[in-house]
Amino acid sequence: MRFAFYGRVSTEDQQDPRASRNWQITRARQLIEPAGGEVVAEFFDIGQSRSIPWPRRPQAAKLLEALGSSDRCFDAVVIGEPQRAFYGNQFGLTFPVFVHYGVQLWVPEVGGAIDPGSDAHEIVMSLYGGMSKGERNRIRTRVRSAMAAQVAMEGRFLGGRPPYGYRLVDAGPHPNPGKAAAGQRARRLEPNPATAPVVRRIFREYLGGKGLRAIAKDLTAEDIPCPSAADPDRNPHRLANGPAWKHTAVRAILENPRYTGYQVWNKQRRDEVLIDVHDVALGHQTRMRWNDPSDWIWSEQPSHDALVTREEWEAVQTRFRSNKRRYTRTPKGDRRYLLAGRILCGRCGRRMEGTWNHDRPYYRCQIHRDDTADHPDHPATIYVREDAIVPRLDSWVAGLFADEHLDDTCATLAAAAQPDTDQEVEARRIRDRIRQLDKELDSYRTIVRNEPEAASAVGRWIAETNQERRRLEALLGKKPTTRLAAEDIKALVASLKDITAALAAADPADKAKVYAEMGIEVTYHHDGRVVVESRPRVVESSVGERTRTSTGYSPTRPST
Repeated sequence: MRFAFYGRVSTEDQQDPRASRNWQITRARQLIEPAGGEVVAEFFDIGQSRSIPWPRRPQAAKLLEALGSSDRCFDAVVIGEPQRAFYGNQFGLTFPVFVHYGVQLWVPEVGGAIDPGSDAHEIVMSLYGGMSKGERNRIRTRVRSAMAAQVAMEGRFLGGRPPYGYRLVDAGPHPNPGKAAAGQRARRLEPNPATAPVVRRIFREYLGGKGLRAIAKDLTAEDIPCPSAADPDRNPHRLANGPAWKHTAVRAILENPRYTGYQVWNKQRRDEVLIDVHDVALGHQTRMRWNDPSDWIWSEQPSHDALVTREEWEAVQTRFRSNKRRYTRTPKGDRRYLLAGRILCGRCGRRMEGTWNHDRPYYRCQIHRDDTADHPDHPATIYVREDAIVPRLDSWVAGLFADEHLDDTCATLAAAAQPDTDQEVEARRIRDRIRQLDKELDSYRTIVRNEPEAASAVGRWIAETNQERRRLEALLGKKPTTRLAAEDIKALVASLKDITAALAAADPADKAKVYAEMGIEVTYHHDGRVVVESRPRVVESSVGERTRTSTGYSPTRPST
């Protein structure tokens, strides 16, 4: 009787494929030779996980194809160990193909051929499939537990490419006696004199406010080798993109916690997901997923020289989290730009326009292709987030009213004009009358829209109201504007207590008015520098029940 032999070995547990094949086929021959059987064909999968279904294993797929061939050279199939051949429910999905083509399947566990009509044989094979799955899970658990302990307690380097900025050096004999006897050596990380300064520079510039793409562009312009160019032997698959730095490489360096001097493991995991949810028989495929940082395994003590402090690394991660996209949608009517019309481009001097990205306000300056001759060094687009400027701007404003600067600031604001309180009441009465006339004009226009037949009579009222409004405006223009004295401004500021907190909690519309009243003008430079100027203008402020006019910072309520 002619047999085809099938076996499988996985390199995950570092077995020798030749030795594994030899003992599996020996066991198979011990089963079939007493019955006069002979192995005439072999199908042996190397490096294929047992969880992969037969149609996706190269040699197993060839065996299934040969079952239906009219010129196949075997009459039956023998398996040396069913746990290596079948995993989970694979036997139930595969054996019907053998039955269909009339090919027997022999396994040592049943002492010969599997009887398609025997419930006992089916139960035995299903049991071995479950045992195979359990064995794989136990091996995985043992290996992961051992690796976690080696990192946490020993700070051991577990292999792989060294991070950019480090190199591998000898750390003595291998901890495993068997591997040490074979001459294998342990390795540890050591700063690379050529690349470690680049890592420190990347962290320093990013914490200084520079963006990922700007850092990558500068490194490329200075001909500093990128990670794949610095270690081409370990990164041949990346050289196709050229030696230029990518912003993704810069981000990967900034996110790597091993630059803090600690060994970190379990940052990623392998998840098995169904290839097709509508065809479970196709099995699963492996997908690498990022673990939550709380699941990372850190060594208890530093295991190598640090390139940055842990505080610096944490500060970088905090900035990444603040930049993370938000997937909520903000209606256009709710979008406010606090610095609209008040932020200039440091390259060309033009005002930057507001744009809404990732559910937050940005400002950008785009250079047209026709203007590149006038501004050859201007990037195509310069972006800056509003929340990268406003908190520091508020702190700067608060600094103007700090104790050491308060007297000078208040004197400067008060010097904008001499106080004149004699006509204040009259000027306020005129302004109130103008606001009342505006309301009357609105009501007249509403009447005209709703009752066109009354247009002639209402038109006369509109003309009379406009005439009186122009007279009052002319009269108001002759009234000198009054302002708060330096002492009054100082008392107003003192009532606000913490101006920084007040600005942070203020309504966006109110804060925008404050910037307008202070004449704030911001110049943003592409290298991260921000220049702020303030040119206060005459404004009207309301404090409690008393209305006064002043210059400069003048919130509408003491609470803001």
